Amino acid sequence: MSPKPGSMGGNFQHVLRQAQKMQQEVAKIQEQHAESEFEGVAGGGMVKATVNGNSEVLRIEVDHEQVDANDMDLLLDLVAAAVNDGLRRAREELEEQTQKVTGGMRIPGLT
Repeated sequence: MSPKPGSMGGNFQHVLRQAQKMQQEVAKIQEQHAESEFEGVAGGGMVKATVNGNSEVLRIEVDHEQVDANDMDLLLDLVAAAVNDGLRRAREELEEQTQKVTGGMRIPGLT
């Protein structure tokens, strides 16, 4: 049995509208995400790094009472770890928010 005339076109238009709506929602999430701040920590809180959704480092905080300023190698490792933790948190948040819109589907150009 063949489909009714026009039924394929109507279905396609519906799918296209849904995809456009999804694209708009993802764009809004990405815009909000870019303005969000995420904190990464290392060394049990000895070093904190704040990054935004654009993967830019905004602040680095060092607890001078816990970190030996003479141990530069450790300090640099903690800074890198805190920044990476913040960036990971930002990525995870974006993925989580995007999956809510896409239902977990990986759509090229949206995620």
